[in-house]
Amino acid sequence: MKNITLTEAQAKVDDWIRTTGIRYFNELTNTAILMEEVGEVARIMARKYGEQSFKKSDETVDLADEMADVLFVLICLANQTGIDLEAAFHKNLVKKTVRDTDRHQKNSKLR
Repeated sequence: MKNITLTEAQAKVDDWIRTTGIRYFNELTNTAILMEEVGEVARIMARKYGEQSFKKSDETVDLADEMADVLFVLICLANQTGIDLEAAFHKNLVKKTVRDTDRHQKNSKLR
């Protein structure tokens, strides 16, 4: 599978929603679903990288799949609210670069 841009991902999700998903859930429902999916990522992270242990029912978890679920719902919300994620990402990166030009370099906790 070839790499795709965020713009292409937004179009693919929109196409999937309109053909397979029938319609978007409303924004509030999708926000709740996003929180649920982020929680599933957090659960795996706590068990894989933190001190919690996996339960028998956790043995088949797939971190990549759960992260993709988060991305999918985030893209749904962007589509619903008219946000161009690619443009927003670039703008955000510029903001961080200007704001944090030397902040992390001077952070002794990162050494």
